[in-house]
Amino acid sequence: MKEIGKDTYLEDKELVFRIAKSNDTKLYAILYDRYATMVYAKCLSFVKTKEEAQDLTHDIFVLLFAKLKTFKGTSKFSTWLYSFTYNFCINYVQRDRKKKNEKIIVSDTLVEYTTEDDDDSLDEEIMKLKSEKLVLALQQIEPNDKVILMMKYQDDLSIKEIKENLNIGDSAVKMRLSRAKSRLIKAYNTL
Repeated sequence: MKEIGKDTYLEDKELVFRIAKSNDTKLYAILYDRYATMVYAKCLSFVKTKEEAQDLTHDIFVLLFAKLKTFKGTSKFSTWLYSFTYNFCINYVQRDRKKKNEKIIVSDTLVEYTTEDDDDSLDEEIMKLKSEKLVLALQQIEPNDKVILMMKYQDDLSIKEIKENLNIGDSAVKMRLSRAKSRLIKAYNTL
């Protein structure tokens, strides 16, 4: 990680507040170095090519520079950025889908997740799905359903972490997860 001088060791929150106040691009470079890999990985899970993911990552960081002033510091910056990235990617995919009328291609890493604390029978069914068919089923569900499933199974986020990222309550997360699982299984079974 290439960081500069005494600002190298600033906590994220303090770094973001300094950038927002001064628009210092050297400080922003530090923030970029800390989070570019995470943002790129999220973008890559939404699009077909590495080049497209790189473009999205660049676009996110350009927009982020202007939006840093909206970060209030009530959550961790990484959580806020994660949510910002997901929202940006969802909007991009929805615009792209309307323009090109194409489907989303996602990686099949979803099937590699194994539940430890969730006895839900829908989880068990999802784990049994064949990965090739699962990719096709994921292409057919709505981006918001796909996102919450990816948060849970690909990113291994807890209900609390999903709640923080989506700014919704625990029961809303559980309800959305349950509905998304049902829609995924339904899409899978129609293939």
